[in-house]
Amino acid sequence: MTRKSKSYHLDIQTHRKNPYGLLRNSYREDGKVKKETLCRLTGLSFEQLRAIQAAIQGKTVMKENFIITDNREYGASFVGVSLIKQLGLHTAIFSRPAEKWVKAVIAMIVGRLIYAGSKLALSHCGSYSALWEICGIYEEIDVDEHCYESMDRLFERQNAIQKKLAAKHLSNGTLILYDITSCYMEGEYEDSELVCFGYNRDKKKGHEQIVIALLCNKDGCPVAVEVFAGNTKDETTVLDKIEEITKKYGLDKIIFVGDRGMVTQAKYDKINHELVKVVTALTHSKIQELCKEEVIQLGMFDEKNIVEIIDGDARYCLCKNPDMAMKETQTRLRLLQKTTDELDKIIKSTKKGKYSKSVRAGKVMNKFKMGKFITFEGTDENLTYRIDHTKIEQEAVLDGCYIVFTDVPQEDMTAVDAVANYKSLLKVEQAFRNMKTVRLEIRPVYHKTDDRIKCHVFICMLAYYVMWHMNQRLTPFFATDGVGPDRKYTFDYVMESLKRISIQNVEVCGAKSSVITKPTGEQARILKHLGVSL
Repeated sequence: MTRKSKSYHLDIQTHRKNPYGLLRNSYREDGKVKKETLCRLTGLSFEQLRAIQAAIQGKTVMKENFIITDNREYGASFVGVSLIKQLGLHTAIFSRPAEKWVKAVIAMIVGRLIYAGSKLALSHCGSYSALWEICGIYEEIDVDEHCYESMDRLFERQNAIQKKLAAKHLSNGTLILYDITSCYMEGEYEDSELVCFGYNRDKKKGHEQIVIALLCNKDGCPVAVEVFAGNTKDETTVLDKIEEITKKYGLDKIIFVGDRGMVTQAKYDKINHELVKVVTALTHSKIQELCKEEVIQLGMFDEKNIVEIIDGDARYCLCKNPDMAMKETQTRLRLLQKTTDELDKIIKSTKKGKYSKSVRAGKVMNKFKMGKFITFEGTDENLTYRIDHTKIEQEAVLDGCYIVFTDVPQEDMTAVDAVANYKSLLKVEQAFRNMKTVRLEIRPVYHKTDDRIKCHVFICMLAYYVMWHMNQRLTPFFATDGVGPDRKYTFDYVMESLKRISIQNVEVCGAKSSVITKPTGEQARILKHLGVSL
């Protein structure tokens, strides 16, 4: 039986020319006293070693003899690197993770999770963080060698890495969540085929952009990411992505969950329905079309229950959200009011501007998207408009109404499950929020070549992959009373807490050593939930 002591002592060895110290811990094993050597102190005089020995024995050491020469972040970086190794992501990146470029990639992934910012800033973080040393890189960091060249190697491996992630997190018959977003860019990208103008989901007019597609499993764990040109439409990415999922990842059957309007009728007809089933929502125009064809009736929508209509293989799950109905009604009325106010100003105006009244009125209509409710009559001198209240009433009937469509058989998925599965797309939206603004900050993008832009987005996805697993492990911790007005812990709070665990360079009577600060009780609980030991 082994009983280790909690006290330490310093043995001073003088049998050589220069004395040295051995920091040891004594313990009993099977009735015998044994010693464990923790570290060796060399390069010190006998008097300096005696001073350290006295300090360990609890004797007084003068304040001026105890100096902290450096203090750098350690805890968050160590946790990030440890989790990457626990998850096997380091071997997914490359089968020989000891290679320097793999270590640099791990540093960039963890650095994105903790610090965001540019690769250049990350290459200079050694003054305040031990990240690069924890990853096993002790030399001076060069942004070109350690960051950009490593990014090029990582980009070559992206498909292989995503294939391994798919094999780990996807299986036959699994639910797959897919959505796309845009990311606006700043600066000049003359040589880029990706960066261009398109429908901007960030509401940033005048900015070119890229389009990002993210694929997650049913729990929201990211599996693959792809970057498209900024003018790419949602529905044009679907068929290629479905083919990629089934062929590249070796899946015989999947259930593809996409946002409303993403799976158009034309795209749906081209899908191999023996391999791929679909869950999506219908656009308002498609709902109106079904009403005209009398497949459904507006009176069928219910605020409390899901009403299911079956038409061949197609299943339509009719739902109504009263809160959404009120919001959509108020939004329409507000936009109508703004439109009419602007139109009234234009009609009453007597000043001749650069554009005619009809042109200015057209711009107002385009701005507020109210053209289907308002029509114009007369000329510029006698311009009037008319509001079609009948169309407004027809549109208002559908406020809060939505239809979830699926072709999954009833025995495999109930109507309630179909609606719930569609709503699980919120997990992809949450991933986009974290990648774009909340934590990982894709932008600003400091890279100018298309391959580097794609790799930068891939690094952000891998960082979110680590973050997602951290959140899963921290779920019990988040459920406890925390800090702040709502008394709940957040991921940001956890990261800031871990960042306060530091590595300090200490000098005692001329002897230099490195010490990791002891975790507080709260930090220890976080580490325990994450399964990481310092």
